[in-house]
Amino acid sequence: MYWFATCNFFASKEKETAIVHRENVAGCRHSRPKRQMRRNINEPELVNRIIGGDSRAMKELYDSHVGFLMAAASRYIPDDDDVKDVLQESFVKIYTSISKFNYRGDGSLRAWMTRIVVNEAIDFLDRNKRNGGVSAGEPAAEEIEDEYDEPDAGQVPIEVIHDMIRRLPEGYRKVFNLYVFEGQGHREIAKKLNISESTSASQLHRAKAMLARQINGYKSTLKEQRL
Repeated sequence: MYWFATCNFFASKEKETAIVHRENVAGCRHSRPKRQMRRNINEPELVNRIIGGDSRAMKELYDSHVGFLMAAASRYIPDDDDVKDVLQESFVKIYTSISKFNYRGDGSLRAWMTRIVVNEAIDFLDRNKRNGGVSAGEPAAEEIEDEYDEPDAGQVPIEVIHDMIRRLPEGYRKVFNLYVFEGQGHREIAKKLNISESTSASQLHRAKAMLARQINGYKSTLKEQRL
């Protein structure tokens, strides 16, 4: 299906692009999405320096990955202030548990940190729900049309699709992100979110339907503006 190709395209682009926001998040000023430049870093050496308490190494790790990790957190968390809190807690966990990290080649450190951020984001949403926090309600099944036109998202800016994902209902947003970006299957997602596999599959389908309609609506609006 073309939509899966679109999702995979967006996921691959996120690996190259740090999607950032206009808010001051985690002490960094961001304005427009931009490619995050990374210097060649000896990651095993950097990790050992952090384990040894080297504050400059901690800053180097932060500066190298904060944009990417911020994008990962903001896919789950729609509020930028909450993203800042989640990112702060995530880096605390990264620094305090980095001695447990096993280097397995290029990209393994970023993947390990991303898992920490994603877990912290999901935990934050769960805590917020238990504490009576306000979150986007789950639409009733009859309110979501299962049928939708496959969107051609090639001309839609990445940051626009990113914002569409952030506006998904919380349950749909979790499943969609875990499936598309984290590459987890429905069995793993069901276990992680304490839902059934069928619920995971249904929420993924409905998330795709909602995003497809949003993308098609966005393109229709652009077309009308050009007339």
